Amino acid sequence: MSTEQQTQESPSTPGAETSTINPLTGDAQDDHGYTSDKEAYLRRLKRIEGQVRGIARMVDEDKYCIDILTQVSAINKALHAVSIGLLEEHIAHCVVGAATESQTTGEFDSVDAKVKEASDAISRLLRS
Repeated sequence: MSTEQQTQESPSTPGAETSTINPLTGDAQDDHGYTSDKEAYLRRLKRIEGQVRGIARMVDEDKYCIDILTQVSAINKALHAVSIGLLEEHIAHCVVGAATESQTTGEFDSVDAKVKEASDAISRLLRS
């Protein structure tokens, strides 16, 4: 974070993400658990995007089905790795943050909501 930005907690929402305020523009941006690894996630997603384009090219060029399926499997594995990383970041940052804040405020609804979000995300990942 640059020196032009300052961080403040959102007092109105227990368990809320930390907001980064740019004093020049006054814009607030939520810091998410993955923020520190954002560039790495973007690189991985761009690599996956390139793999998807490669599969489209393979189909266009009438490549062998098993070769295409092998590439699809590689993409699924890469997306799974991104999903697990984001889920770990959500639990470590958002759920733990809500739990920590609830200890000082006595409001536990935000913790329940963050845990439910994580559980729902896990459920969606298991169905895919």
